[in-house]
Amino acid sequence: MAPRFAYNTNGISNHRFEDALRLIADSGYDGVALTLDHHHFDPFAPDFEQRSGQLAALLERLGLGLVVETGARFLLDPRRKHEPTLITPDAAGRARRLEFLKRAVDVCATCRGEAVSFWAGVPRAGVTEEAAWPWLVDGVARLSEYAAARGVVLAVEPEPGMLVDTVDGWSRLQARVTATGAPPVRLALDVGHLLVTGERGPAEAVREFAPVLGTVALEDMKRGVHEHLPFGEGDVDVPSVLRELARAGYERLVCVELSRDAHRAHEMVPRALEWLKARLPTDAEVAA
Repeated sequence: MAPRFAYNTNGISNHRFEDALRLIADSGYDGVALTLDHHHFDPFAPDFEQRSGQLAALLERLGLGLVVETGARFLLDPRRKHEPTLITPDAAGRARRLEFLKRAVDVCATCRGEAVSFWAGVPRAGVTEEAAWPWLVDGVARLSEYAAARGVVLAVEPEPGMLVDTVDGWSRLQARVTATGAPPVRLALDVGHLLVTGERGPAEAVREFAPVLGTVALEDMKRGVHEHLPFGEGDVDVPSVLRELARAGYERLVCVELSRDAHRAHEMVPRALEWLKARLPTDAEVAA
């Protein structure tokens, strides 16, 4: 089965929400990676349940699957990027992040989405790993129980510079969460991040973690530089990643994330899919 592709709305931030969804659908994608934000389905705006139902109906009309992304920069705090998080020292801040993530789960459940992707956060100055890890485990365990009750898949994304920044860090988190008795969480694998951390090759990581993948993000990236680039402008061997996903029988959405290209989304959205489809593996390559 050929991979199914989605496009992340954080790369279409200059478009109205419905215009962004229609651009993705009209370009031939199978789904959308929806970054909940103040301008693209604000989870804290009034009439949340009604709007969620309307979104589900719109996605069905457009024939788009859904992955819910939670990386909005200033949704929770207009003065601190990506804050608060599950490892913020202030308990009220951690509770606000958890409430946001629960709303993301609710959107995913209503829209019958494939997964909710989220990350750990960056420890603030003075916060040690010894202090941060129990906060993170507690928050993820609570969220995991909430998601499981609603039939929603949770996936934690290792992010360079955050408390969980590698796939090995994800494994550590998984072990500590399940030790609490909470349901396990899956891995949200951003392929480009592997070139930043240097921990594994992208194709190698897909082979190793295929059974626990909840969602996959794909873009190009140069070695050691955390900058999302259009395909063909970095060092990621994308064809080998697509081949390994096909060999693993991966059927979930593969989400293109070009967050720095919103100013030319009208060109990049269709161009990215054309580039990917031209490099899909043949049956013989998959079988080799």
